[in-house]
Amino acid sequence: MRSIAGRQRLSTARDVLAVFTGLATASSRRIGVFCECRYKSTGSAFPGKVKLGDKTYQKDSWFNVPDSIATSIDRQLHTTNDHPISITRSIVESKFPAPAFKHYHDFFPVVSTHENFDSLGFPADHPGRSKTDTYYVNETTVLRTHTSAHELEIFQAKESDGYTISADVYRRDAIDKTHYPIFHQMEGARLWDREKVAHGDIAKAVWEDVERLPKHHMIVEDPNPPTHPERNPLQAGHAPEEAAAIATHLKRSLELMVVEIFSRAKAAAMATNPNYHDEPLKVRWVEAYFPWTSPSWELEIYWQDQWLEVLGSGVVQQELLQKAGVPSKLGWAFGLGLERIAMLLFEIPDIRLFWSQDPRFLSQFTGVSDDLDTLKRFIPFSKYPACYKDVAFWLPPASSSTTSAAGGLAPPQAFHENDIMEIVRNIGGDNVEDVQLTDEFTHPVSGRRSLCYRINYRSLERTLTNEEANRFHERVRGELVKKMAVELR
Repeated sequence: MRSIAGRQRLSTARDVLAVFTGLATASSRRIGVFCECRYKSTGSAFPGKVKLGDKTYQKDSWFNVPDSIATSIDRQLHTTNDHPISITRSIVESKFPAPAFKHYHDFFPVVSTHENFDSLGFPADHPGRSKTDTYYVNETTVLRTHTSAHELEIFQAKESDGYTISADVYRRDAIDKTHYPIFHQMEGARLWDREKVAHGDIAKAVWEDVERLPKHHMIVEDPNPPTHPERNPLQAGHAPEEAAAIATHLKRSLELMVVEIFSRAKAAAMATNPNYHDEPLKVRWVEAYFPWTSPSWELEIYWQDQWLEVLGSGVVQQELLQKAGVPSKLGWAFGLGLERIAMLLFEIPDIRLFWSQDPRFLSQFTGVSDDLDTLKRFIPFSKYPACYKDVAFWLPPASSSTTSAAGGLAPPQAFHENDIMEIVRNIGGDNVEDVQLTDEFTHPVSGRRSLCYRINYRSLERTLTNEEANRFHERVRGELVKKMAVELR
């Protein structure tokens, strides 16, 4: 999903499905100019303890959770009544009813590195483990980077045939209108057990469940076969008829979800604009590759004259189910980003708005949780002027190698763009709209590299004065020198 704004990293369906299957990485998102970091910690000094939510943790040299993140854990937007993230979650959940599905949305966000990485097969040198990407409480404890940190626990619990997980997740990231260090993912799965269906006939049991699903009238383009030996292979141990049945159940289930979301989006658009041009809903299934599902697909919807990627999905690899101790089960999985869907559903132009406590924002959704038919598009209440400031600097000269967050050696002059973002975010908070690299130069004689970033200071709630922006900017410049050893230009 790259259509709301240029760089899309947080909530793409590809990222979320990769996360569900335990393989979401920093490399699946836009990586900064360089690949590792010298600047390793942005949080409070250690040693000591830190309170996150209602729990206390021991810090160590890995700790890099800034106060702005620590104090936001209690917000829980995905369960806050009448909040657009929670409303979106409820709409999606409504298409995955009990008893087949159990909904989880109260897992605490602090998890072990084993849950977040090891149990999902992340190698020791995986870039997703780096402190440039992940918030560490200590060496063995992180703020979850994906909802998949809880999936093995759910599979092992065997509480239902299907489930959804909705949760806040945390990643050090870019600053722009579609990226935020805290966002919300939703993943789901539906499984069938060879040992429980009649005569072990998975295909027959799945087709019976397909017949029980409601019908819809949405236009669906799906030109490819259920499997393809090269593009979308059948898994070893899966019969073609099993994969075809599971694929059909998956696609029908997710199509019904899309119909629900975008029918409500259309109704909201019509309520706002009587001249809204209505077109029939149309989606298409696109073959995809996800290492832990096969076959796999992305679902795109034709919306406002363009194709938008909505989610990623596929038939769960048996290796994952074997690891969870349920080798006799087969099924499908999907993943999506709630911010992405909510921005489309409500026409919300800036991801920072989800964190606003301005009544002019929140009051627009009053009562919607109790009556989804009252859902309306967001009406912008202001557009305050931008205040751009540039910061240019030379990267520090090559020096001795340092130990990387992933446990290896970082190269000399190691540097990561996310470290700049974290400094700017810690100082400017939600008064920063975006940070963009505008120039890059390598000196022909010395070989030193110079970067220039443009910071757009703009509040969503009031006009920032030039003096305020200057104070933010001077602090940013000072912290870049102090923490990243750059030479300002």
